[in-house]
Amino acid sequence: MQPRIQYARTSDGVNIAYAESGAGAQVMLMAAPGYSHTELNATVYGAMNSAASQFHTVWYDARGTGLSDRDALDYSIEAMLCDFEAVVARVNFDSFVLAAWSHSVPVAITYTAANPERVSHLVAVDGYSTSRDFIDLPAWKASAALLEVDWQLFTETLAQVMWAPSNPEFGRALGAFLRACSEPDAHRAMFHAWLTRDVTELLPQIAVPTLVIQDKNNRLTSMVAGQRIAAGIPGARFATTDDITYGAALKLAEAFVSESEAQPDITSSIPSGTAVILFADIADSTALTERLGDAAFRAKARELDGALRTLIRDHAGTPIEGKLLGDGVLAVFTSARQAIEAALACGAAGSHAELPLHLGLHAGDVIREDNNVYGGAVNIASRISGLSSAGEVLVSETVRSLARTSAGVRFEDRGEQPLKGVGERVRVWAVVQTAG
Repeated sequence: MQPRIQYARTSDGVNIAYAESGAGAQVMLMAAPGYSHTELNATVYGAMNSAASQFHTVWYDARGTGLSDRDALDYSIEAMLCDFEAVVARVNFDSFVLAAWSHSVPVAITYTAANPERVSHLVAVDGYSTSRDFIDLPAWKASAALLEVDWQLFTETLAQVMWAPSNPEFGRALGAFLRACSEPDAHRAMFHAWLTRDVTELLPQIAVPTLVIQDKNNRLTSMVAGQRIAAGIPGARFATTDDITYGAALKLAEAFVSESEAQPDITSSIPSGTAVILFADIADSTALTERLGDAAFRAKARELDGALRTLIRDHAGTPIEGKLLGDGVLAVFTSARQAIEAALACGAAGSHAELPLHLGLHAGDVIREDNNVYGGAVNIASRISGLSSAGEVLVSETVRSLARTSAGVRFEDRGEQPLKGVGERVRVWAVVQTAG
């Protein structure tokens, strides 16, 4: 069946062809310029399409390629994001799995770092975070030279020699597909744009479940490139395949997404009852805003917010959605030890980001409502946080009593403190990490 092709218009006036199929989890396939044609994808990527059939999948052609406007040849990350955002707006997905391949991976990393609330999972296949990981590869140098002199020879060599020497039938089909996807001038513009890509600094900011897949036979992107992405993203998984048609990669992605979705939604299952509550907020945010400027401060705060949420999840906590830095990050735990470990890790992250944090912990009854938590215990945790010095973790007597035999830290008594809105004074303790 032929795909139903539609168009989205970008903010800079480019018409982007896209199509969608299937049902289930919502998946956006980010276009890799020069390697996508909405009408012809199935002729080459049939195995991949079959693996993705259980998802509600959207794919599209980047500007200058496929059935999108062919005269727009800007392949900067900004332009690629413009194409992607136009399609996302048109299909109206609130949250989706973002799958990216090859040269679209740096674009996907950029989008995910800036929009963690939109991306439920990130899957990066045969990608890289910096052009330094491929520009010195012999296959890349040879391909770049051929592209400058002979379009037919370039596509045939890329497909049958660089890509699919073990599968001649697939290689021949791929060569014809590449020639249909773009014109020589467009592909040369892509090559030049790819040489400037470097999103390494964004990797630690990715705060969503991430799977990095690398094909063992890919001569154009090294295994090391994928390993560096996985090492740079907190909690990312790394996997390898031996399948140039990418059907195996999609099966890995399918299992990854299904496994994550099968995990219980901790936030929605938080009962009204006892919890250990962490409250974190940026110290002296007003002065920082004045020094950095509002836009710069908010950007740094958003980056740190994503990092803190990852650290909280890494310590078996649940960050409460809707609470952002500036208003305070709120999280709940079932273990006082894990809550203290998370608070210390968050404090270190704030110091590293040059946005030191006030951090406070309390344990008590909470009321869960609409994926948020309320109650007097939450208020006390917030007030204790406000008493702490920048970078310091203060805990209530309740938390100290729960954790003192298992947390691997010691506590310094800060005495009984009055808390605004709380009738009785509350004894607080400073957490001090022990040597070794």
